[in-house]
Amino acid sequence: QVQLVESGGGLVQAGGSLRLSCAASGRTFSNYYMGWFRQTPGKEREFVSAITWSGANTYYADSVKGRFTISRDNAKNTMYLQMNSLKPEDTAVYYCAAQKNYRTTYRATAYDVWGQGTQVTVSS
Repeated sequence: QVQLVESGGGLVQAGGSLRLSCAASGRTFSNYYMGWFRQTPGKEREFVSAITWSGANTYYADSVKGRFTISRDNAKNTMYLQMNSLKPEDTAVYYCAAQKNYRTTYRATAYDVWGQGTQVTVSS
């Protein structure tokens, strides 16, 4: 199965932008349904966005709709999350995740493979 490595996190002021990347090892990246989740201390992992195998369909949490854009490049084995108009409440550790056999979009437990996470901090 794939292994996932996130990058691109950091510290940004409110209103700024960041682009997260999720690099996948292996040759079967296009077989995986992919998603982004985020987590803050003491809270459950929260769905952010997901993308289907070819990238034809995308899904977003209401809290990020219109500000975040998910995409993937299967030729580069990489998924992205472009985050614009960032708010302090977007501060979290962001994780990319993969499902080999699709079950559902929004539940973290449906995803089989996880990256190590990348910290995003938005200052006010």
